[in-house]
Amino acid sequence: MLPIEPTTDAALFDTVLVANRGEIACRVIRSLRALGIRSVAVYSDADAGALHVREADVAVRIGPASPALSYLSIDAILDACRRTGAQAVHPGYGFLSENQAFAQALSDADIAFIGPSVHALNVMGDKIRSKNHVMDYGVPVVPGIARPGLTDQQLLNAAADVGYPLLIKPSAGGGGKGMHAVEREEDLAGTLPTARRVAASAFGDDTLFLERLILTPRHIEVQILADNHGNVIHLGERECSLQRRHQKVIEEAPSPLLDQATRARIGEAACNAARSVDYSGAGTVEFLVSADAPDEFFFMEMNTRLQVEHPVTEMVTGADLVQWQVRIAAGEKLTLSQDDVVLTGHAVEARVYAEDPEAEFLPSTGVVSQLAEPDGEGIRVDSSLLGGLEISASYDPMLSKIIAWGRNRTEALNRLDRALADTVVVGVKTNIEYLRLLINDDDVRAGRLDTTMIERKLPGLAFRHISDEEIAVLAAVEAGSSTSEPASFHPVGSPWARRDGWRMGTPRPRTLHLAVAPGDVREVLVQPTSAGYDVRLGDGGDDPVRSVSYDRARGTATVDGIQRRTVIERSASTDHHGSTLWYSDAGWSTSVRILNRTERLETQLSQLARAEGTADPEIRSTMPGTVTSVSVADGETVETGQTLLSVEAMKMEHQLTASVAGTVSIHLQPGDLVKANQIVARIHATEIQPDAAGTPE
Repeated sequence: MLPIEPTTDAALFDTVLVANRGEIACRVIRSLRALGIRSVAVYSDADAGALHVREADVAVRIGPASPALSYLSIDAILDACRRTGAQAVHPGYGFLSENQAFAQALSDADIAFIGPSVHALNVMGDKIRSKNHVMDYGVPVVPGIARPGLTDQQLLNAAADVGYPLLIKPSAGGGGKGMHAVEREEDLAGTLPTARRVAASAFGDDTLFLERLILTPRHIEVQILADNHGNVIHLGERECSLQRRHQKVIEEAPSPLLDQATRARIGEAACNAARSVDYSGAGTVEFLVSADAPDEFFFMEMNTRLQVEHPVTEMVTGADLVQWQVRIAAGEKLTLSQDDVVLTGHAVEARVYAEDPEAEFLPSTGVVSQLAEPDGEGIRVDSSLLGGLEISASYDPMLSKIIAWGRNRTEALNRLDRALADTVVVGVKTNIEYLRLLINDDDVRAGRLDTTMIERKLPGLAFRHISDEEIAVLAAVEAGSSTSEPASFHPVGSPWARRDGWRMGTPRPRTLHLAVAPGDVREVLVQPTSAGYDVRLGDGGDDPVRSVSYDRARGTATVDGIQRRTVIERSASTDHHGSTLWYSDAGWSTSVRILNRTERLETQLSQLARAEGTADPEIRSTMPGTVTSVSVADGETVETGQTLLSVEAMKMEHQLTASVAGTVSIHLQPGDLVKANQIVARIHATEIQPDAAGTPE
């Protein structure tokens, strides 16, 4: 651990409020506890049972689930400070962490902001201003046009000089939110309105600017520390090139791209950017580096806060960045020089998200019914997960971060792979399998990375799908659990209360209908035996019969004498429909819906309502969320593939399109809340009229 002993008479704070939620709030609270500081958590109604609420010394409710009325409410945070006597606020990342008005309000209330000055937030919080500012301090920047207040027409006029491909970027905010790549001139005019809408929604500011899109780009960021006494150092760099839609997925330190000379140069450039605004605290300066010219780098932005990926820097340096943030905010000097910073070994971090990679990474919601998180040598987990925790659509879908350290890059990646395989999160879809596929890709293993790599690799990734043997196990588990649910009008233990068709002699077989994927319903025949169940997928014929048993206590399933470890969890429906079974194995999990009579009837009626092989005229929301825009009017004629409306959840906007051509029936407006699988529009298909010869045109 790098030295953190104080060198001044400054006293640390007695009480610090953490103005955030989730894994970052838990992580900050741990460091406050290590420093002997009383921690205050804040929470919305949706987070009343969250882990950060349990771990803090004090917890204060600040409003309803909506971030605008809770975690983004400056008044609510200030009120919580007054009620708890907090002398300082740690903002984490996201929410108000880079909000200049928030820092100023804390200053006015004589409460310390554990972050940089209002001046630094003002300059670096605006990408246009910061880019123009650091140029005067010798920091190289990406070619482009960056001026405040540029209209769409001005951006269109300037695009030719910037050159294609180019990148539309919001001036406010960070984390890649609202960035759009445009490869062709004819696509720019249609993309600008979407970029403005996303920027306004996410950051309250729709200002945009353009930058040249660097080909085969690598995203390299440098961690800096600066005190209030003029000392500025860097703690090496992080490689953050594995991104999807400009959101980082895998991060590592140090970068496998840079040599020692370039590391020193890019580190000094980061320090110069920090010095240019008299920076104080922990911060990150982000650069683009072309894989084809690794000795050249260009300033992108400065994040004036702690980063999601800060643990990899902590793992290779031994520093506790949160403790340094607190000590610097309390007035202490840095007790280490640049020469004290030594990078030891290699660290890699994977972000675990509640999302479905096979469904275009749509956010996932649910209740965590089974949880196991990894440990072991070189493994660190920053998490907010709890058994029984409800994953809401109100917030970012990141659930946890799994970090692995090794003596070299290969060992770190191997440890991370094992840690991901040991992770069990049942009840909500996650990207764990996808993370394992990614870190075992040949190019990733070789360090051949760039920010467009994931998009290129995704179509070729071989996602695991449920096998017939696994379906048989789930059918057996369902048959076993159903027999233990007595009807309310019979006493427990009565044979008349059993739901398996009890009779004397040989037990009656059951027929189950399992929805294993959209449009894929399997009929399964389950026959109880003395050793478990005989299971047949299908109604007979040549379908094989499998002998199945499941030992829940040991977490083992046996199929035809072959034993395998797995986790199976059954969750009952709250809408009077069938139940759901989750199957988890080696980081992979899937859910299977057990259809009851009502659901089977609905499926059959839906199929009868349209000709076989035709598209479903009912448009359903693929995720719970908020309608952000409606592109058509009720009764309007639409074409196949035309955008009808957009729904946003967990910081992601998803466009719903017409499945067929026809007249649309839609009665939603921006701001309306929708549920997953809710019908949001219906299309009355246009009939194809035959021509004079009787042939459809």
